[in-house]
Amino acid sequence: MREKLMFTSIALSCIGSAWASTEKQPNIIVINCDDMGYGDLSCFGNPTIKTPHLDRMAVEGQKWSSFYVSSSVSSPSRAGLLTGRLGVRTGMYGNERGVLFPDSPEGLPAEEITIPELLKNAGYHTACIGKWHLGHLPGYRPLDHGFDYFYGMLFSNDMSRKEQVKLGNVNYPYELVVYEQEKEIEREPDQTLLTKRLTDKALRYIDTHQANPFFLYLAHPMPHFPVYASEPFQGESDGGNYGDTIEEIDWSVGCILDKLKELGLDKHTLVIFTSDNGPWLPYKDQAGSAGPLKDGKNSHYEGGFRVPCIMWGNMISPGHVTQMGSTLDLLPTCCELAGVDLPSGVIYDGKSLVGVLRNSKEQSPRDEFYFYRGSLLYAARKGKYKLHYMDKSAYGKDKRVLYDTPKLYDLSTDPEEQYDVANVHPEVVAEINRMVEKHRSSFSIAESIFDKRKEVKE
Repeated sequence: MREKLMFTSIALSCIGSAWASTEKQPNIIVINCDDMGYGDLSCFGNPTIKTPHLDRMAVEGQKWSSFYVSSSVSSPSRAGLLTGRLGVRTGMYGNERGVLFPDSPEGLPAEEITIPELLKNAGYHTACIGKWHLGHLPGYRPLDHGFDYFYGMLFSNDMSRKEQVKLGNVNYPYELVVYEQEKEIEREPDQTLLTKRLTDKALRYIDTHQANPFFLYLAHPMPHFPVYASEPFQGESDGGNYGDTIEEIDWSVGCILDKLKELGLDKHTLVIFTSDNGPWLPYKDQAGSAGPLKDGKNSHYEGGFRVPCIMWGNMISPGHVTQMGSTLDLLPTCCELAGVDLPSGVIYDGKSLVGVLRNSKEQSPRDEFYFYRGSLLYAARKGKYKLHYMDKSAYGKDKRVLYDTPKLYDLSTDPEEQYDVANVHPEVVAEINRMVEKHRSSFSIAESIFDKRKEVKE
């Protein structure tokens, strides 16, 4: 196993020529929402939810409409964002319950190297404000993974005794706890105030650290079920309670953009807005929308993995980017902007998007993507084509089925993944199969999708 200290020390010696650049190192803010669907923002086509601040951010920056997370559930997705590595490399691919719970003994492994750890080597101050969900025991918390400051919760907002009792789980033993650094400061907080409180903390952090480069990871616990908004937003949205929650998040983004402009930090701050996975559809009107995409959270279809993404900042070339990008790409992107070379000897699944950020017409380095559920590869995409090898509903009790003949979809004309064109394009099927086998050759844990053509038992 790799030793984190060895590689972080290597990273210190690997600050390359970019470090000597006269360009000011940018501040970096990643705003990561929870269960926000591809179709939840007005700039992504929502007809009832108003998001004027995010719409402005999309016009002034880049709107990425083919942007993917590494997993369609929370813990593995967040691990992928912070490490730039798929869960089948880090072990964070989800257990039988998919995500970490208050009784889970594991978390993000100590040897994994995160964005904040690498940026600290270049003089950045780092903060995590909001939802963590990568381990609650000592050794797995934000301060153990490179963050200088933490304010927030270690779990999802539904992992709360108060909320579970409302759902009839009267014996649920765990409370939702708010921490500052390692100190517990509150149990079962008023969730209507969470978005506002986290926004206030983020604004205060920006004020306090404006003199030096910083990395701020603002991870909203909303709009994960149960959805809440503070009193000024309640009943205001045409999209109901869920819309109220999204519109308060939009307000929060507006506050951050305004604060950056007020302090003159907008000239050298990159802001990235996205979501950890698609909408939790079983909650119906208390959940979001995947827009034109199929299915949602916990599925291998586009609605589970493709999320809204907007990137904003003075270094951004404005435009609508239809090429692929991923949260896996954020680590190498942040490192290139900060002037930090990636540690040698580590396999990264992310690719730097700096070229596209500086020229929205430039070709994205990402032309392929892999759709894992747990340690199983359900589908793979190359260019506009996506090949499905197996199927299972997001939350049903149906058995996983391995297709005798993989199904191929042209996402450019069929984002709902309805029309199988494998018979029309056998050469594409063969090309993606070769791509997948090459990808699998770098793993010891990933199971082969070609081992046997029969139903895979649970």
